[in-house]
Amino acid sequence: MTRATTIRSLGTLVQVRSSQVERLEAELAGQEATRVRYRNNLERLTALAHGSGASGAALVRNPALALNCGAYKQNVMALADSHRVDLSLHEANMAVSQERLKDAWVGRELLGKVLAREQGAQAADTERAIKKREDEIATQSWMAGRAA
Repeated sequence: MTRATTIRSLGTLVQVRSSQVERLEAELAGQEATRVRYRNNLERLTALAHGSGASGAALVRNPALALNCGAYKQNVMALADSHRVDLSLHEANMAVSQERLKDAWVGRELLGKVLAREQGAQAADTERAIKKREDEIATQSWMAGRAA
């Protein structure tokens, strides 16, 4: 495999890894937006539960109203608990996604360094070949000058 082919292959791999990193970053951004929605919903549910007032105060006047208020609070708190569980699972998935993103980023960076090293080596080879040709031309000119 020639150096040019190696460089072309490495360049393609770096592009593939870059697109993978971009895809994972977009996925993680979407997950972050979902996490924010979960947290906002939890805040609203907590505010609803606390804002409904004390269910015991209504018991004195109307037992049915107190039961209704108690059931409402219980359902809102159950929904909030369900959201907390969903949020913790979602955050665990986010942690896995962050690890995958980190691994993809590290892989892309390593391939980028290998590509840069190969490109540097090719540039050095090209420079050596140019220098050798210039030296040969200079030698031929000098030999032609001595013969004349």
